[in-house]
Amino acid sequence: MKRALYWILFLAGITLTTSFRKHRVIDPANADKDTYSVYIIKSEYELKIYDQAGEWLASYPVVFGSKDLGDKLYQGDRRTPEGVFHITGKRKHAKWERFMLIDYPTAESYAKFNQRKALGLIPANAKIGGEIGIHGTVPYDDYAIDQYRNWTEGCISTKNKYVQELFDLLPVGTRVEIRR
Repeated sequence: MKRALYWILFLAGITLTTSFRKHRVIDPANADKDTYSVYIIKSEYELKIYDQAGEWLASYPVVFGSKDLGDKLYQGDRRTPEGVFHITGKRKHAKWERFMLIDYPTAESYAKFNQRKALGLIPANAKIGGEIGIHGTVPYDDYAIDQYRNWTEGCISTKNKYVQELFDLLPVGTRVEIRR
């Protein structure tokens, strides 16, 4: 729906600028791995933060790899995996500002991969892949987020100022659910 609205506005010559929305003040100082949950909804191009009580706190615009928003099948397909993951590492990144690694592939990811391989849905020599995370953009390339331009190899990307905020907010161990 959001993508269709973008194209209608684009074709009408109206620029749509995505931005984050906050509902409540977020305090990273006292956060542990269970303080916040992240929900990434691919069809809405949004990353949403919720507190322990399930109250929505903030939303950030994001983009992915392929225009095909389906589940990741194998390494190199540029799709973003779906499922429940956790942040397993965080680091500053020379190219993408900040990088928060998620624990893809999980046991569930392997089960789906092996089932699809057995059914012949993916090449027999395919590998599952890895190194999926949440990160910023190349410097001065934040407009890719405004244009909903999927450009990653399967990661989740947002504007650099937003990934800095998320990096400071979300500790290692934070739950991340990605769904279509």
